[in-house]
Amino acid sequence: MAADTEREAAVNQQVYMAADIQRMLGIGKSSAYTFLEEVHRQKNPPFRVLKIGKLFRVPKRGFDEWLNGGGD
Repeated sequence: MAADTEREAAVNQQVYMAADIQRMLGIGKSSAYTFLEEVHRQKNPPFRVLKIGKLFRVPKRGFDEWLNGGGD
């Protein structure tokens, strides 16, 4: 029952976590963090990356648009 609640919460979230990005891009954990750090530091990033302490959060809409070819 708790797993179902966690799954529902993940579906309703408006952001991806680093592990989500890692899985979607098929890259390793360190590569995912390096990639997100690089995008976060860019002046005109292809999608937003929010950094909260050491945690990364990526708004789904912008990332999905970029991934599907809609971003720059």
